[in-house]
Amino acid sequence: MTDAEQFVRLEVDGGVGTIRLDRPKMNAISIAVQEQLAAVVAEAVERDDVRAVVLYGGERVFAAGNDVKEMATMSHTDMVKRSGPLQGVVTQVARIPKPVVAAVTGYALGGGCELALAADVRFAADDAVLGQPEVLLGIIPGAGGTQRLSRLVGPSVAKDLVFTGRFVKADEALRIGLVDKVVPADRVYEEALAWARQFAAGPAYALRAAKESIDRGLEADLETGLEIERHQFAALFATEDRTAGMQSFLEHGPGKAEFRGR
Repeated sequence: MTDAEQFVRLEVDGGVGTIRLDRPKMNAISIAVQEQLAAVVAEAVERDDVRAVVLYGGERVFAAGNDVKEMATMSHTDMVKRSGPLQGVVTQVARIPKPVVAAVTGYALGGGCELALAADVRFAADDAVLGQPEVLLGIIPGAGGTQRLSRLVGPSVAKDLVFTGRFVKADEALRIGLVDKVVPADRVYEEALAWARQFAAGPAYALRAAKESIDRGLEADLETGLEIERHQFAALFATEDRTAGMQSFLEHGPGKAEFRGR
């Protein structure tokens, strides 16, 4: 693969892995991008030196959407085969068993917005623009937008955004809960990196258990969610970090434990 064909890469520094989209000019998510993203996500999951993840599209744009030029040539049968991998790679991002933050610059539209929705939290530039404009193309979001958006901002707001396809500026995105923090455009990546770095020396299995308990619990009824939590809670008593954390608390008080991620 040539450098020109490498649209997604993993950059690791200090326990944080940055998943970087780099397909000029607007990071349109083509089939090639989807396939590379799947491979990079799998690497981030597998690597023990990656304790948290930042999703980033660069200073200019997060991702303007799926590649419409590519999709325009697809038939119904083409999309029957392609819709599974299209949706699946975003779900793969959502299932990363580590804290994930999206650093949103410029546009995060359509598939780009769906990718941001797969993160645990979203930090946006003050000039960022988000939205699910698929209806303007005669389709609907197909990579989780109708589901993750409604769970995040509520069904009424999600329906307004999906029905109209309108763009949402950063201040409104913050107000409706679509993003969690708005910062100056030149600080987005640094702020996201700082958030991720706080987990670089954290208890990896406890963080994983917390994320899975919350995410899986939201997909189930309360009783099932509580059972998921109970199993995850008990399982952590088999980890070295639990022993270290409790011993440190007893000897030195809270917040001083040194974890090894096992």
